[in-house]
Amino acid sequence: MSNLIDWVIVGLVIDVIFNGMIWFIIALCLLPIIDVSDKYTRKAISFMDKVDKWTRKILDIFLDWIQKKNLRILFAFVFIILLGTLAQFEIIPKIIK
Repeated sequence: MSNLIDWVIVGLVIDVIFNGMIWFIIALCLLPIIDVSDKYTRKAISFMDKVDKWTRKILDIFLDWIQKKNLRILFAFVFIILLGTLAQFEIIPKIIK
């Protein structure tokens, strides 16, 4: 029997070890950045939730006022503007699906 070294397997083991160390270093560098961006993302989502609730409340009050005053033409224009805005932001196709 000969004592030959399979250099392909040795190279593969070295490659796996070095790749593992590099990805570990990358993870060590990026995890704090991801944590900070997560904090800002949570704040942004919380702010978006507040704005969404505020907008819905304002629209509800406004639409009730229009119905009480029987301003159908104004209601039609507001409805067209609202639907146009939703279509522009491609929200209507998402709602329909």
